[in-house]
Amino acid sequence: MLLLIWLVVGVVAAGQRHNFDSAPVNCAGFGTIAVTALAGPLNYMGVNPKVEECNLPQPSQ
Repeated sequence: MLLLIWLVVGVVAAGQRHNFDSAPVNCAGFGTIAVTALAGPLNYMGVNPKVEECNLPQPSQ
């Protein structure tokens, strides 16, 4: 139950930071939403997680 509350607080923080306003079109956008949700209440203590760049591996040919 505590984990669920933690994640809900993180999703609310992501919403307050307008992470959902424009659709994330790349890996960094999805990553920022994910790390903000995982940070949970720490967002209200000054933590501002962001993913600036991420490189996904290319599929083999």
